[in-house]
Amino acid sequence: MEKLKNVIREFNRLHGSEAKVKIREVRRDEVILEFEGSFCATCGLYDYFEDIKWEAMDFGLKIEPVEVLEAEEDEFERGRYVVKYKLIGGKEDKP
Repeated sequence: MEKLKNVIREFNRLHGSEAKVKIREVRRDEVILEFEGSFCATCGLYDYFEDIKWEAMDFGLKIEPVEVLEAEEDEFERGRYVVKYKLIGGKEDKP
């Protein structure tokens, strides 16, 4: 769980002006994350979901986005997205 918290802190430090993420739930082999923000209009939305994957690798954690569970957008280009990730690897790679 500490690795995942470090990933979240780093993502929020790098992307916090556009999007922030928080942990909603951690299961045996899944992580549910919630993204919220204005998101960069020139970036692809799914790039944010992939960026968590790359940040996690820097901390020795392997996760892969598999499904957007919830998506809410308003007319001011703000949104909230709940994304399920699969944890990949052995016990040593768990969050």
